[in-house]
Amino acid sequence: MELLKNWFKRYFSDPQVVILGVMLLIGLFIVIGLGKWLAPMFAAIIIAYLLEALVVKLQRIGLPRMPSVIVVFLGFVALLIFLLFVVIPRISRQLTQLVQQLPEYLAKGQVVLTELPARYPQLISDEQIDAVATAISQELGNAGQLLLSWSLASLPVLMALAVFLVLVPVLVFFLMKDKDKMIVWFVGFLPRDRSLVNTVWVEAETQIANYVRGKVLEIFIVGSVTYVTFILLDLQYAALLGALTGFSVLIPYIGAAIVTLPIAALAWIQFGWGFEFGQIIIAYGIIQAIDGNVLVPLLFSEVVNLHPVAIILAILVFGGLWGFWGIFFAIPLATLVHAVLRAWPRDVANAEPAADA
Repeated sequence: MELLKNWFKRYFSDPQVVILGVMLLIGLFIVIGLGKWLAPMFAAIIIAYLLEALVVKLQRIGLPRMPSVIVVFLGFVALLIFLLFVVIPRISRQLTQLVQQLPEYLAKGQVVLTELPARYPQLISDEQIDAVATAISQELGNAGQLLLSWSLASLPVLMALAVFLVLVPVLVFFLMKDKDKMIVWFVGFLPRDRSLVNTVWVEAETQIANYVRGKVLEIFIVGSVTYVTFILLDLQYAALLGALTGFSVLIPYIGAAIVTLPIAALAWIQFGWGFEFGQIIIAYGIIQAIDGNVLVPLLFSEVVNLHPVAIILAILVFGGLWGFWGIFFAIPLATLVHAVLRAWPRDVANAEPAADA
């Protein structure tokens, strides 16, 4: 008990640490406790944060703040309209076609499975094939029930989405327009002596900004290049597979491997084992190699390099807490934690041996 008391006194006797801890707790409470109600505001803040870089670039070439905001906002609205009326409907149509043809594809796959015991009797038995077929049937049944329940509950979801699409652009505009006023208003509630908070914010803000903007650009580039490549190679569901490949970059080390399975399966179903199938796999491998060895170092050269174990752990924790957005912001949140740990006061006598290890 005395050891715990001394540890608490050593670290939390510093007012700067208390201020930082209180602000982190308040932020965590707002995100977890009010996240569902404030989701449009959070989305608008993120989008405005991304668009601010474009506003700053226009200001640097001599355009005043307000015209810069209007130009960037109109570009954002145009992109949103393009996504809503061109990209998303195309992906939705291809997804519907895939679901409709899924029984035919499964039947073809089942024929191949039933031939495996005859070809490789020492490796695969009929009982193993039956077990795999039963498991697949159960999973498809569960997926069908899930789709049915989602379709029955789709009306409230569509209504919420409509409200989201109206509120978010309005909030984005006012957040960009009155950014300075809002920052001054918010800072007025903070203590004047907040050097530790400022240290954490300066380190984390740069890393998070570079990561989020770079990740959005990476998703767009990888998804677009994959889509165009699959169109040129005449692969079906190119838009759907391009979108999956683009969003797969959200999960480092794992996303690309997961998306490889549907791409290889659909390429095999369409072309079989042959030259066209090999073209698809080689092209996909080249895209992943360029992404990992050229695009990522170029976009994230200024981002802190976290250990792969830390990245995977962050994805598991934050993805489990907040789903898609947790996965998207797993690395920025891990960067924030890293910045807090670096700025947090520590026992120098105990820290130096650890640093030398």
